[in-house]
Amino acid sequence: MRKTVTVGLFKSFVFAGGLVAVALVPKMAQADNISDAMIGAYKTSGLLEQNRALLRATDENVAIAVAQLRPVINWTLSTGRSYSRSTTGTVAVSSANSAISTGLTLQWLLFDGGASQLNQLSAQETVLSTRQTLIDIEQQVLFSAVRAYVDVLLQQDNVALRINNLGLLQEELKAAQDRFDVGEVTRTDVALAQSRVAAAQASLTESRGDLLTAQAIYIEVVGHAVGRIAGQPNLPQRAASLQAAQSVAVRNHPALLAQQHAVKAADLTAQSTAKSLGPSVSFSANATHSEAWGSSGGTDTSGASVTLSQPIYAGGAIAARSRASVALLDAQKGALITVQRSVVQFVSQAYVILETSRASLVSSNERVRAAQVAFDGIREEATLGARTTLDVLQSEQELLDAQTTRVQARANQVIAAYGLLSSQGLLTAEHMGLAVEIYDPILYYNLVKDAPAYVSQRSRDLDRVMKALGKN
Repeated sequence: MRKTVTVGLFKSFVFAGGLVAVALVPKMAQADNISDAMIGAYKTSGLLEQNRALLRATDENVAIAVAQLRPVINWTLSTGRSYSRSTTGTVAVSSANSAISTGLTLQWLLFDGGASQLNQLSAQETVLSTRQTLIDIEQQVLFSAVRAYVDVLLQQDNVALRINNLGLLQEELKAAQDRFDVGEVTRTDVALAQSRVAAAQASLTESRGDLLTAQAIYIEVVGHAVGRIAGQPNLPQRAASLQAAQSVAVRNHPALLAQQHAVKAADLTAQSTAKSLGPSVSFSANATHSEAWGSSGGTDTSGASVTLSQPIYAGGAIAARSRASVALLDAQKGALITVQRSVVQFVSQAYVILETSRASLVSSNERVRAAQVAFDGIREEATLGARTTLDVLQSEQELLDAQTTRVQARANQVIAAYGLLSSQGLLTAEHMGLAVEIYDPILYYNLVKDAPAYVSQRSRDLDRVMKALGKN
C-alpha cells in the first residue's frame, strides 16, 4: 500500500521505508473560487463542530426524558459489623455480629398525570430548535467565508491599482524631469511629481499590508491559505421582489424557526409543571439475601408495593414553579415577535443594500470611463504644453479614486447578494450545492431517542459514532 504526496513541484511516494522523491513534475495551480472558500469553512469550522456537539448533547435530553418512564433497577452489596453491650446488675454481656447482604431494588413510575410524557415532547421541541440554531450558525460561517474571499480579492485589486498608479506617476516624474532639463517647466513641477510618487509608494505599502491581513483572516475562516484567486464570483440569483424575499424568510429563516420550536417547548414545559400538582403512582420492589459471618445459612427477604402520592403542601414551591413556567412561556412568545420582526427588517435592509450596491457599481463604471477619457486627454494636452504637471497629477488621482471606488462597489455587491441569501435563510451548504458531506443531525438523534442501554447493539453503534466524531 502506498500513498502519493504532492509538495510544491515534487511528486513523492510513501513506502514503508519512508518518503522518496522520484520526479520533478509541474503542480497544477487550482484557482480558489468562492465555493472553495465556503467548502473549506464548512469542513474546518470549530464553531460548527462546537454547535454540532451541543446539538448531540440536546439529543440526549430526549433519551433522559424517555428514561423517566422506565423502571430503574439497582444492585446493592453491603457488609457491616455491629456491636452491642448490655448490663444486668453487675453482669455485662457484649456481642459482635458481622454480616454481608446483596439485593436488587426496582423503582417504576406508573402514573404522573402525563408530566413525564410532556417533558419528553418538550425535549423533542428543544432538539428541533437547536437544529435550526445550528443551521443559523452554518449561515454565519459560510457568510464569513464569503467576506474573507471577497476581501482578499478586493485587496488584490487594490494592490494592482496601486502598482499601476505608481508606474504612471514614475513615468510622469520622468517626463517632468525631462521637461525641466530643457526648461519647459520649473522645479516645482518636478517636486510635485516626486511628492505624488512618494505618496503612491506609501499607499502601495499600506495596500500590501491590508492584503496580508485579508489573507490571514482567510486562513482563520477557511482553514487553509488562499491560493490563486479565480476572480469575481457569479452572483447568486436574488428574489424577484422584496415581498417575495420576505415571504421566503418568514418560512425558512432558521432563527425564526428555532424560536417557534422554543415557544412550543416552553408551552409543553408549562403544562408538565402544572401536572406536578396532581397525584402520582409508583411501583417498587426489592429482594435481598443476607448472611452472618460464620453461619451456615442466610436470610432471604423480598417485597413489592404500589404507592399513591399527592402533594398537599410544599411551602408554595410547586405553585411558584408553575407560575414561573407560564412566565417563561410568555417571554418566549415575546421573543418570537421580536425575531419575526427582525427577520423581516433584515431582509428589507439586505434587499435595499443589494439594490444600492448595484446602482453604485453602475455609477462607478461610468465614473471610471469618464476619468480615463479625461486622463488620456489631459496627458496628451500636457505633452503639447497646454496642461501643467499639476493638471496631469490631479487627473491621474481622479482616475485612481474612480477605480478604487469601482472595486469597492464590486465587492459590496457580492457581499450584499450573499447577505440577502443569508437573511432569507438560504445560505446553507445544501441550498448552495456545495461539494461537501452534509452533516446529518437526524442520524445521531435516531440512535439515542429511545435511550438505548449500555448492553444493546445500538449503544455499541453509538460508541463507534462517538469515536468517529472525535477523530474528525
